[in-house]
Amino acid sequence: MSNLALPSFITVDDYLAGEAESPIKHEYIDGEVFAMGGASDAHVTISLNLASLLRAHLRGGPCRVYITDMKLRVERANAFFYPDVLVTCSAADAAEPDFKRAPTVVIEVLSKSTEGYDRGDKFARYRLLDSLQEYVLIDSRRRAIEVFRRHADGWLLQPVAEAGALKLQTVDFACTMDEVYEDVTLEPECDERECDPSPEAH
Repeated sequence: MSNLALPSFITVDDYLAGEAESPIKHEYIDGEVFAMGGASDAHVTISLNLASLLRAHLRGGPCRVYITDMKLRVERANAFFYPDVLVTCSAADAAEPDFKRAPTVVIEVLSKSTEGYDRGDKFARYRLLDSLQEYVLIDSRRRAIEVFRRHADGWLLQPVAEAGALKLQTVDFACTMDEVYEDVTLEPECDERECDPSPEAH
């Protein structure tokens, strides 16, 4: 994400008012506003696959699944984010049209430009949500999924094996790696120049 470099502190009310009219999405962190870039085909397809699977699983129950266009408020960090996928079972969230506050599951799809942030500062802020029980990172460059689960003594990382299943214990959900990556062409690990094997590229 990129800082818009606005000259003064932006209030939450001003951020929400501006976001309601803005043609692009922005995240908000303690008075600063950051424009969000576009997502790749792989990124979007992975998000849609998982959101669709979760939607089918949760239909008819109290839990709801939301994708990129729904804001998540982290009040203790004075921040708003747009997770790739989130699940909330909160009745208060169901009644709130503009953002959610109490997710049980948050899922982010990793790319080269976002991985460090999603693993670091963003996860640190997400951990301030008392409701959050599972944080899932899905790679868009290789078939790799990691699940962080909250325990009494901290967060435990449980990678998903290639032949295993992605399991979300809080909503009794499971799916295969193949289902998550259905119709996905993985992003290259390098940029176009780095990947070009021709002598001119080096």
